[in-house]
Amino acid sequence: MIDINELRFDSAGLIPAVVADARTGRVLMLAYMNRESLGITLEKKLACFYSRSRRELWLKGETSGNFQHVVSVTADCDRDALLVKVIPDGPACHLGTVSCFEYPLYADPDAEAGFSYEGLMALIAGRRDDPKEGSYTTYLFEKGLDKILKKVGEESTEVIIAAKAEDKKETVYEIADLAYHVMVLMTEAGITLDDIRAELASRHVIDKKVKQEKMT
Repeated sequence: MIDINELRFDSAGLIPAVVADARTGRVLMLAYMNRESLGITLEKKLACFYSRSRRELWLKGETSGNFQHVVSVTADCDRDALLVKVIPDGPACHLGTVSCFEYPLYADPDAEAGFSYEGLMALIAGRRDDPKEGSYTTYLFEKGLDKILKKVGEESTEVIIAAKAEDKKETVYEIADLAYHVMVLMTEAGITLDDIRAELASRHVIDKKVKQEKMT
């Protein structure tokens, strides 16, 4: 752990702070802090910045309600920039988007982005909104909720059978099938990954409080 006095603030007394979602790693915004706003951030565990345009402290969410609950604050190797990981209550951008970084300047069309749940959800939503002939996902949406629910039930049974047989490889395969069909169901029901993360996070907080109460 380093001390705040080890940080290198610029000539205006500011230090850039990159804010990222602690759950997804997605960069949400770039802002600036001075010593006072950083102190408030560390004390309240809520992201607080310094507005260069208004020349005043700015507690994120004080007006919008989209507070950012601080999980960690880390300095870079030169001690002149910060990475602030948060759990946001809502969109980071004043325009209402999840992240301020929503405007692509360049993207290599041949680059391998790799797998992500967000990417799969986007693909599933694309097959719903822009149906593709021969697509299994499009077929599920065309058949409707009852068909999707039936597949979720069938895949759940397959997971149980594979796990009961103690076949790890087959269990992994069936869990992947189940996860995909659950994500189709989520898309059909208008449920996002952030909805699930928020629910699990709330349970984690409750569980920690219960443990603390038992210890007192």
